[in-house]
Amino acid sequence: MKVTQVVLAVASIAAVSAHDVPSTPEEIAHQLHLQESMYHCTPQIAKHLAERKRAAQVALGGRPSTDASTMFLESAFETSQDRPTLECTSAQEAKIRNHTCVLSPEVTQGPYYHVAGHPIRQNMAENQLGLPFLMDFGIIDVSTCEPVSNVLVDIWHANTTGHYAGHADPDPDLIWEGPAAYGVRKGLLTKFPRWNNDETWLRAAWPTNKNGVSQFSSIFPGYYTGRATHVHVKVHTKWTPHTNGTFTSGQQVHTGQLFVDDSINEVIDKIHPYTTNPIKDKWGRTRNWADSLNIYPESFGNGYQPTFEIEKLGGVIQQGLIGYITVGVDLSKSYDRNPTQQGNGVPHKD
Repeated sequence: MKVTQVVLAVASIAAVSAHDVPSTPEEIAHQLHLQESMYHCTPQIAKHLAERKRAAQVALGGRPSTDASTMFLESAFETSQDRPTLECTSAQEAKIRNHTCVLSPEVTQGPYYHVAGHPIRQNMAENQLGLPFLMDFGIIDVSTCEPVSNVLVDIWHANTTGHYAGHADPDPDLIWEGPAAYGVRKGLLTKFPRWNNDETWLRAAWPTNKNGVSQFSSIFPGYYTGRATHVHVKVHTKWTPHTNGTFTSGQQVHTGQLFVDDSINEVIDKIHPYTTNPIKDKWGRTRNWADSLNIYPESFGNGYQPTFEIEKLGGVIQQGLIGYITVGVDLSKSYDRNPTQQGNGVPHKD
């Protein structure tokens, strides 16, 4: 039995958030091209997702794994007549779940990104306890609907008690601070300082393979006050690896946040150690619709569906979950790589 959501994502220029609205005739034409591409490529993207799922089933054998390098088998991907998996064909009506050839909107990276502290690896849990959560990212070029190989997918998220690696405690002067009571920051606390420069748990980056896919093994993210349960993602087309196993970005084409249906979150709330979240009985988990800073609704820009399609790894949820998501990027873009940049889609200036 699988948990899933059936969505037909209908892209509309009106759905583009204000900061991304095209203004010149050239920008409008380009935006229309990106939007129209979703209609003639949906069958190929559905096929790509099906092959990713089949590969997971073959590699995992119905049992959860803690080693992401064994999650998928390259041989499980199929092509026909030597055509790329996502090659566009004639227009065809199709309903696909959460995944379309549509540009993923740019949203804030948040305050807990470490510009040079994310290891290049697939297994990112380290010593963190929690429900096994495997993540499958498919990266596509929205201009061609073809998979993008050798781009670095960079992700990070909170642990079961809602903390990020390196940011365990609030500023001592703000230890009694309560969540913001109103406004766009309603529910949020002031950013926790970075106290530990060595912690790297639940942070990782891994390049896409020849099929445009990058996979990670982690634990299901926890929640903290003011924010819906989420996973942060960046996509880098250029990067410099360091001797300590981390990297520095040279070109970034996407920053986003991904979510989980509240119906799934409510079940996981009842599983240990998520039951030990310190705000469980104080403020509780923020639902998707109440996400602070309007990040959840903004993530639906361009008709995109920012929720993982989730399936069980075994017969019961405690055996773990796997989440599939497709991220559409425009390879002609280059966004700000400044670690303090909190805005949405700020072009990078070399």
